[in-house]
Amino acid sequence: MDIFRLIQDIKTHLKLSFDEVDKWFGKDKTILNYQPSNGGWTVQQILEHIYLTNFYLLILIEKGSKKAMRNYLDLDLNLEIKNYSFNQEKFEKIGEYGAFQWMRPEHMEPKGELNLTEIRSLVSQQYHQCLHYLDLMKNGEGLLCKTTMTVNELGKINVYEYIYFLSLHAQRHVTQMKNNELEIYNNP
Repeated sequence: MDIFRLIQDIKTHLKLSFDEVDKWFGKDKTILNYQPSNGGWTVQQILEHIYLTNFYLLILIEKGSKKAMRNYLDLDLNLEIKNYSFNQEKFEKIGEYGAFQWMRPEHMEPKGELNLTEIRSLVSQQYHQCLHYLDLMKNGEGLLCKTTMTVNELGKINVYEYIYFLSLHAQRHVTQMKNNELEIYNNP
């Protein structure tokens, strides 16, 4: 496994996902506040949900990165890299809106307590946090800690995969926001 290629691919995915999310903050109020016919969230609520989910995932990513760096002292990183293979297929469904059912925890549901400017700033900070962890674990150390991910039965995933999950989650909701916007234009 080329761990440096994996890290670079995750950085590229993060950039694309966060750039896509950022575009939605500039949409007009009609799009931001449109309540879809299926009773789902507005774009503004989706943006808040992305922030909240990132917030909680980054807690796990931070703990995982610290543990991975500690494990570096006791585990054979070269052996871990040699034996690692990234199963991208098992992650792809995470990025597809509606691909599976999952009830998110209540603390990840938007409550309307932050304005759009605050959310945008926080999401931008979260992007930079992800890059920081990837830079911190630039030699493959992120493989040295695994944590269980219950969403779509992913099981034990390493810190890099958690960051990739975070990026895919944002991608999933970009599709949801596009669906909201399309509904506005198709049902004037």
